[in-house]
Amino acid sequence: MKRDDDSLVQTARQTVELPADVRDAVIAFRADSTPQGWLLLRNLVVGVIPATPPEPTAATSKSHASELLLVAVASLLGEPVGYEPEHDGDMVQNLVPVRASSGRQTSTSSRITLMFHTEAAFHPHRPKYLLLLCLRGDTNAQTTVASIHDALPHLSAQMIDTLFQPRFRCAVDESYLHGRQNALGAPMAVLSGDRSCPAMVFDEDLMVGTDVEAEGALRALGNALAANHGEVTLAAGDLVILDNDVVVHGRSPFEARYDGTDRWVQRIMVVSDLAASASERVGRMITTVFGD
Repeated sequence: MKRDDDSLVQTARQTVELPADVRDAVIAFRADSTPQGWLLLRNLVVGVIPATPPEPTAATSKSHASELLLVAVASLLGEPVGYEPEHDGDMVQNLVPVRASSGRQTSTSSRITLMFHTEAAFHPHRPKYLLLLCLRGDTNAQTTVASIHDALPHLSAQMIDTLFQPRFRCAVDESYLHGRQNALGAPMAVLSGDRSCPAMVFDEDLMVGTDVEAEGALRALGNALAANHGEVTLAAGDLVILDNDVVVHGRSPFEARYDGTDRWVQRIMVVSDLAASASERVGRMITTVFGD
């Protein structure tokens, strides 16, 4: 689908008529996502869903109803994009459990807790919004979400000061490396913007402090997020929209069966505009290369 992303976006924008309450809720969220940082929409029509595919990029017999719905909602928030290393660069990605990655910190895992993270925290063109549309749910799989606005009151002023300083570095998610050597990125701040209403970039697995004080502040933030998080069990037709500057997300472990009945979620990412990634983008696929 990545080779015809612009056509898919145009078709969705021209043909999908979203319910008025859905459209209004998404537009209001785009205008102001604080303090919660995420929006849950239920009972959306996703069409007839066939067996869950064994791999994210495997062919399926389903219609494009769910893809068109997801792109239509995403288009209200900004510009939908794909990332070349992720699922072959597909703009709409199928998140399904894969046996080979069941115990790894990836979107296709199942046996382990997916740790709290900003989507693509290491990326210079990380998405502003992340959308997850459930096609087939699993009652044992909880999507977990934590907002900086809920965590901030539990941090000391000194810790907050530290988090606003470029004293942190982030490694690259393994799915973006394709076997290349990983390395920590340039020093960066975890918090930015208005001190009372900051943006956050955080990855519990990939980010480290560059000194003892910074590492302590990072650990305290992680604890505050864990202690003040929400969770939702997605069912078919549920769509959760995450403001990637405000919340981090994760997922609880669940038991995958690999028999066509497993949890199936579709994901799309949205940037505010396409101009910033023009030199590292082909169509709607961002092509930034990481690692040596």
